Amino acid sequence: MNSHSRPETAARGFTFADVKSGFLVCLIALPLSLGIALASGFPPIAGVMTAIVGGVLVTLFGSARLTIKGPAAGLIVIAVGAVHDLGGGDMVAGYRRAIAAGVVAAALQILFALFRVATIGMILSPSIVHGMLAAIGVIIIAKQVHVLAGVEPEAETPVGLIAEIPHSLLHPDPTVLLIGATALAMMVVVPMVRGLRLVPAPLAVLAVAVPAALLTHLADDKLVNLPGSLADAVVLPDFSQVLSGTSIQYILMFALIGTVESTLTVIAVDGMDPLRRASDLNRDLLALGGGNLVCALIGGLPMISEIVRSKANVDAGATSRWANFSHGAFLLLFVALIPGVLQLIPLTALAAMLVYTGFRLASPSAFRHAAATGRDQLALFLTTFAVTLLTDLLVGVGAGLLLKLVLHLARGVPPSAIVRPRVDQARSGPVLRLRVRGAAVFPALLPIRRAVAAAGPGVTEVVVDLSDARLVDHTFLDRLETLAKEWPTAALTIEGRAGLAPVADHPHATHRRRP
Repeated sequence: MNSHSRPETAARGFTFADVKSGFLVCLIALPLSLGIALASGFPPIAGVMTAIVGGVLVTLFGSARLTIKGPAAGLIVIAVGAVHDLGGGDMVAGYRRAIAAGVVAAALQILFALFRVATIGMILSPSIVHGMLAAIGVIIIAKQVHVLAGVEPEAETPVGLIAEIPHSLLHPDPTVLLIGATALAMMVVVPMVRGLRLVPAPLAVLAVAVPAALLTHLADDKLVNLPGSLADAVVLPDFSQVLSGTSIQYILMFALIGTVESTLTVIAVDGMDPLRRASDLNRDLLALGGGNLVCALIGGLPMISEIVRSKANVDAGATSRWANFSHGAFLLLFVALIPGVLQLIPLTALAAMLVYTGFRLASPSAFRHAAATGRDQLALFLTTFAVTLLTDLLVGVGAGLLLKLVLHLARGVPPSAIVRPRVDQARSGPVLRLRVRGAAVFPALLPIRRAVAAAGPGVTEVVVDLSDARLVDHTFLDRLETLAKEWPTAALTIEGRAGLAPVADHPHATHRRRP
């Protein structure tokens, strides 16, 4: 099991491919940034401001060459919760207090990067991450279906909003629902039709929805509302409640969830890079934290490295970071030159895009994949999913982690292997050998990462020896492979798996050493 070295060849300067990719990603990002901001309880322009900062500013300092920085659906639940809870019913006050929490969260991300702990998110089981994302998808759908139908729901909790969906669909604003349903159908159909694939689905939706809004004389409160200029969009944070328990909760969620999602996205996009270039995760997190600091200080949404737009960037032929820069620059031009056109976008069309995004996060395939990974992983997925829906994101992830610890202890993992994992190391020329003692579970990933970082660039092979591990967790192996993508000049070799037997009849089960 080897991870091969990756060339650091990089494209320099603007190329036509980067400009083309940036333009195509801009066409996708513009409506989604507006919709994500609205769904987050922020002014719609706040999402575009974040995408501009993520493209024009963060590009200059980050390391991830092909990832697109901007607002993302994965943070909607945190952002709207912060606006609601910190405002106490006053959305304007809640918005200003939420961006104050964003300022502190950005400072935390900068500290994470300076202390080189960007990959701390990799200790999370993939099943916990997928359960979290599926819950976020359901919450997005539960909120946006009502906007798509042109109805104001009474409920506020995800479960209550889900229960109200039939009522909203049976008693809609007919015109709004017609435009929204058409937009949703186009989001599904356009990517499936060969002749239409060249046109980004969100752009196709706007090409139909904007004229429809004009023809039907849709009311102004059903359309996007933008300020006259970007300068008018700047809103300063209100730090009056930044040290409250509620604010601290959201600061932690913004910082931790944003870091986890961004780290995993950068690693995934590096894997799509035709040149197989590895990003410096801590440097990229430092740039991301700086970008988030700027965004929060001027009233923008939190940003992360966004996977869907990043994949579109790679598919469009991007070769360097200048594609992300171009996407931000085109967004700036659009907002500066055609603000009147943007204000003709129906809210129901943006809601349709978000419903589609939510369905992709919580698709049946996500549940089938969880079921196919064994009983332990399915339990982690469902626990995180259910608790997140019933409480909030931080509690949901915490419940998944707690269950993970309980399962480890039930399998015979000694508490010391979780609290103080032991990894012995020995260096022989360019080969670094790391022997995991006791149990190979997720806390052992951090000393492994520290050992490789301390060894320096002269290491060409990292051998992880599991001979002394009584138990080896599937998540440990999965994340070890992910961790190895940080090592552009070193190959990973895993030894000592002979004699291990699965604790359940499943290929992804935890393995225990035979007596």
